[in-house]
Amino acid sequence: MKQETRQEEIIRVAAQLFKEKGYSAVTMRDLATAMNIKAASLYNHINSKQDILESIIISIAEKFTVGMTSVLASDATCIEKLKEIIALHVEISSQNIYGMAALNHDWMHLEAQLNHYKKLRSDYENDFKTILIEGVNSGEIIDIKPDVMMFSILTTLRSLYLWIPKKEDVNLKELTNNLNEILIKGVVK
Repeated sequence: MKQETRQEEIIRVAAQLFKEKGYSAVTMRDLATAMNIKAASLYNHINSKQDILESIIISIAEKFTVGMTSVLASDATCIEKLKEIIALHVEISSQNIYGMAALNHDWMHLEAQLNHYKKLRSDYENDFKTILIEGVNSGEIIDIKPDVMMFSILTTLRSLYLWIPKKEDVNLKELTNNLNEILIKGVVK
């Protein structure tokens, strides 16, 4: 595993502080204190708190976009594509617990990258709905409003970052399989 750069460390620590306190409440001084360095030293590695937020949110949003592009390009059935999306969320969320908090709660603080983020998110949701509509049309998925299905599934997946850290021993493969069962097949016996 490669050594973390100082910039990567700053971004990682900032993401943790943003999750704990919220983006607006965190100051550069808080970040410097958490890293045991002088606030002025931060600027040798980053330009601003806004740049940190952009780096966190845009990098994760782009990972979701790349994953969705791969899912859409596959010849898999709609159900298999949904399983791939669930696996994508488990993987990204488990690797970015703190960043996912910023993605979900602090995106509205983006400035220069706000429109870019909104487009990534909108495109992702539209692609998700397209898979659901194709599933309904092919008879793989029950005929319920795609918006409701998408909202229900994504609400669960977007909150994984809250649940995963509370578990001492999370088997990600088992979690993915359980989510597939519940979110795709439901809880009906």
